Amino acid sequence: MKTGNRSAVLACAAFVLAVGTASARAGDYAIGADLSFLRQAEQNGTAFKDEGQARQGLQIFKDHGYNWIRLRLFHTPTRLPNNLEYTIALAQDAKRLGFKFLLNYHYSDTWADPGKQFIPKAWEGKSHEELVKAVFEYTRDTIQEFVDANAMPDMVQIGNEISNGMLWPDGKLPDHWDNLADLLHAGIEGVEEGRGQAPHPKIMIHIDKGGDQAATKWFFDKWHSYGINYDVIGQSYYPWWHGSLLDLRDNLNFMAKEYKKDIILVEVAYNWRPAEYRKKLPPFPESPEGQRQFLDEVQRMVLATPDNRGKGVFWWEPAVQGGLRSRGFFDDEGNALPVITVFDRFTRH
Repeated sequence: MKTGNRSAVLACAAFVLAVGTASARAGDYAIGADLSFLRQAEQNGTAFKDEGQARQGLQIFKDHGYNWIRLRLFHTPTRLPNNLEYTIALAQDAKRLGFKFLLNYHYSDTWADPGKQFIPKAWEGKSHEELVKAVFEYTRDTIQEFVDANAMPDMVQIGNEISNGMLWPDGKLPDHWDNLADLLHAGIEGVEEGRGQAPHPKIMIHIDKGGDQAATKWFFDKWHSYGINYDVIGQSYYPWWHGSLLDLRDNLNFMAKEYKKDIILVEVAYNWRPAEYRKKLPPFPESPEGQRQFLDEVQRMVLATPDNRGKGVFWWEPAVQGGLRSRGFFDDEGNALPVITVFDRFTRH
């Protein structure tokens, strides 16, 4: 082979390899939205519009580059729609459109977060050992339901914002680290047992310390001492609670270098009209354009995480209705706001 031809072949091979690698990286990167209330909103008659045209909500997100959906699951909710049947139906809709699916176990009948982690009513009065068994069996059985419905999660979140533990008081931190480790391990084992022959989903551990390096270190140093396998660090980042963008950058850098785990900002939001910054200056205007600028800047920081450890961003409830609508992607008439276009330039070609 002539030198010129050999060089051309090598250059072509390198190009193909680079394109293939870039495609794989793009496929791994989560452009996500927690759309747990979307089905309820549409069933109640809410119309979501993109450029003035009413369309299926999931399709609007798909058209703007979104490739992951996050759905919460409550054990036996009495006021909220997010039970197993509802969640499976929404997951099936998303899977049919090609979305990947992150399942978020709250292990509660209602909201679980750093300020509250209520034990499901069905589990009240159980001993620690009984709670561990309940977490394992419930996780195993519900995962099996998703498998049977052809809606297997691609990633599973064991607990929601568990900075202070979960299933209080049994797994409450800082006093009951051993109990919390048992509960988390039971959930992870339940996923493995319930999936059967389905592909192994990634496991996420989620806290709410996006801009708080000290609190992140406190939690994950202790968690890692138990030697329990998981795949992804999940963080919430709402700037009015969780620090400045520089704080976020520093913590992303710290986590990537210290723990060598993939990182996803699994809850992010900002307001398109004044809400959180009425008495102090905001990092961006609370306006439609300011909301877009916020997500654009957060995205830049995740992409810049060392060692390619930044693996995605999920907006929390962009289709939410009611009092939190100002954190969503749609105005009061259901029209899509500029923020929905942030990922267009990354995904369109």
